[in-house]
Amino acid sequence: MAFSNLSILGVGLLGGSIGLGLRASANPCKIVGYGYRRETLEQAQAFGAIDRWTLDLREAVADADLVILCTPVGLFETMLKQLAPVLKPGTLVTDVGSTKRTVVRLARDLLPEANPFVGSHPMAGSEKRGVEYARADLFHNALCILTPTAGSPRSAATGLEIFWESLGMRIVRLSPEEHDAAVSDISHLPHLLAAALVSMQSRSAMPLAGKGFIDTTRIASGDARLWRDILLDNRDNVLTSLTRLQNEIATLKKLITPTKGEALTAWLASAAQRRDDLAKAKLREIADE
Repeated sequence: MAFSNLSILGVGLLGGSIGLGLRASANPCKIVGYGYRRETLEQAQAFGAIDRWTLDLREAVADADLVILCTPVGLFETMLKQLAPVLKPGTLVTDVGSTKRTVVRLARDLLPEANPFVGSHPMAGSEKRGVEYARADLFHNALCILTPTAGSPRSAATGLEIFWESLGMRIVRLSPEEHDAAVSDISHLPHLLAAALVSMQSRSAMPLAGKGFIDTTRIASGDARLWRDILLDNRDNVLTSLTRLQNEIATLKKLITPTKGEALTAWLASAAQRRDDLAKAKLREIADE
């Protein structure tokens, strides 16, 4: 499944980076950008992220072989309802959202049978939003999680794999349920923790913050409304992640006592080793590219 005409719905950081990445890889597909703000779309075209733009959804997807939803997850239902009557038969639809169970269910219920949907989650991005932060190399060496279901055509999932690989991504497949449980721990909980670390600081402590604190809490700068939608959509898994964290903190509190010094050292060393092993694995993955 080759894509000659691509429609990006929402040309911000991720949508813009898709376009720039395709151009950097000399992909000849034609890219149409769609959104609500003329200024953003004009900027995206000036940056070279899209070939042309439109404020009309029907026009945006008229010739599309692949449509990518790059809007916040809270807008997916509205977008899919609007897409359903205007897609040509055979057009594949995917997304770049951080949750998958809801969008997969919505796509199954709302899209015509002739328009398959396979969820995508490129694990790349930034706390920044907007096409002005888009980069051609944003996806290079990053992981993309695909969430095909039993009803997904094999050609659709394979075509998406090839598409994301053309942007330099590594692919893993999970079910929507497996995806949402995993990213709750590895992505959604860390965002909450970064925000909590900032929120708990006293006014007198904040001016003393150094680079370590700034690095640790970088993701707390993410868009609040976007993250609200993600956290509420994945509420059950996020609450489970928070409970597991509370259990870990309870263990840690017991270790911070003079008689538990060796156990505290072992706990810290174990965490350091796991983190170092992860960093080394990521470096090997980059070296193997």
